[in-house]
Amino acid sequence: MATYNLATPLREEDVTRLRAGDVVYLTGTIYTARDAAHKKLMEALDREEPLPFDLEGSVIYYVGPAPAPPGCAIGSAGPTTSGRMDTYAPRLHALGVKASIGKGKRTQEVRDALMAYKGVYFGATGGAGALLSQRITASEIIAYPELGPEAIRRLTVKDFPLLVVNDAHGEELYAKPNYKL
Repeated sequence: MATYNLATPLREEDVTRLRAGDVVYLTGTIYTARDAAHKKLMEALDREEPLPFDLEGSVIYYVGPAPAPPGCAIGSAGPTTSGRMDTYAPRLHALGVKASIGKGKRTQEVRDALMAYKGVYFGATGGAGALLSQRITASEIIAYPELGPEAIRRLTVKDFPLLVVNDAHGEELYAKPNYKL
């Protein structure tokens, strides 16, 4: 297992060198979206409307952050369960999304999309939202403010700590014989 420092937007060569179990420190711009925002993205795509951010090379973080305390860019920002986005993820990967961040297992359809479109699924530490928020230096709502904490935000992250759970080669961290939950 290796450690990488990567910057967004992610490129295919960034993603294809990663393997399940690798550690990544991500720096740059990522976007938040949970299930309600994903549904709105799909509706916009179906209507052939422009999306609120460029999908090419993007990273989507499944999070509904808490309000920012005074002097902070964001409140607690821990990952949500990724399975709720699994019906939407393959289409987004086909359109250029290179990575998602969340917690929990992904469906076979998502794992197949990661292989087909050269993507990766990162795990962030659940229960450590306050700690993760310290790696977020800026936060701005860019779409669907009516969704409250589920609005799409553009986050700027610095050395955001992640673990490769599913890679572009079909490997899954949770399936490795030496992995323990």
